[in-house]
Amino acid sequence: MTNHTAQMDFFLIQFSDDKQLQVFHGFLFLLIYLEALMGNLFIFILVTVDPCLHTPMYFFLKNLAFLDAGLISVTVPNLILNSFTHRSNISLPGCVCQLFLVIHFVSSELSILTAMSYDRYVAICHPLRYDVIMNRGLCVQMVAVSWMFGSLFGVLYSAGTFSLAFCGSRRLAQFFCDVPSLLKISCSKRHVSIDVSVAIAILWGLFCLVCIGNSYVYIFSTVLRMPSLQGRSKAFSTCMPHLIVVITFLMTGAIAYLKPVPDFPCLADFLISVFYSVMPPSLNPIIYSLRNKEIKVSVWKLLWKLRHYKGYGVNNTLISRKIY
Repeated sequence: MTNHTAQMDFFLIQFSDDKQLQVFHGFLFLLIYLEALMGNLFIFILVTVDPCLHTPMYFFLKNLAFLDAGLISVTVPNLILNSFTHRSNISLPGCVCQLFLVIHFVSSELSILTAMSYDRYVAICHPLRYDVIMNRGLCVQMVAVSWMFGSLFGVLYSAGTFSLAFCGSRRLAQFFCDVPSLLKISCSKRHVSIDVSVAIAILWGLFCLVCIGNSYVYIFSTVLRMPSLQGRSKAFSTCMPHLIVVITFLMTGAIAYLKPVPDFPCLADFLISVFYSVMPPSLNPIIYSLRNKEIKVSVWKLLWKLRHYKGYGVNNTLISRKIY
């Protein structure tokens, strides 16, 4: 069987065959993309410039925002471009890069979410030893491991997927290149490398899920024993945004990758893909910003500084004009 993979493009599924609806979807996803990109970059910059947010929790949040911005930038801009130009094709190198980066960002984000759950566990269950345990070296190592595992899974999945033969249909039942859709159109009967990669990824995912679940069991048992209502409320307000993000991310990702790929995808299949790849990066800045007092205080401080510098610059201009 001849492998024709190197000589072809792939064709992605549009949300609609109507050109006017395609343009509407393009504008809709453009708004979603701009909100997600600006929100995540704003959190990244805010945590970077504000010394009060230089703590392990916000260090992980900054890395999560960077991963979210990367994840949504891999898939949505190509969807927007195809919607405006009424095209649906993606080149082979583009598909390889898209698959690698999606797997990389998703795997790294799962690792970061696990590190954030451990950080919350130490902060609530061992507050007196928090600074000793969650030192800068450990935080950097956790982030480095998350990126390492992300790159490892990206290489395994992309190399294993594109080592298969694609000699039939080139139409993917997805609006971006992902493993289930590519396996669906592959004419290779054996997927040994992919099966090994999936097994490793499942074990890693289960390990992260057990770690997150174990952390929150201890967190909730400790919080419920707190005598102060204010203390319990503060602990829950800190942990609930992270728990919402974890549940949304894991559930949508599991459904998207474990459900069978349909021959003719319906609207529900597209919505599942959107919830998996688009909604978490879009909702994370809102979830962490609206329920986080430190972020709100930092935003007001930044706005006050900008207003102060702007007023200072205007006053200096007026004084210079008077002197002149």
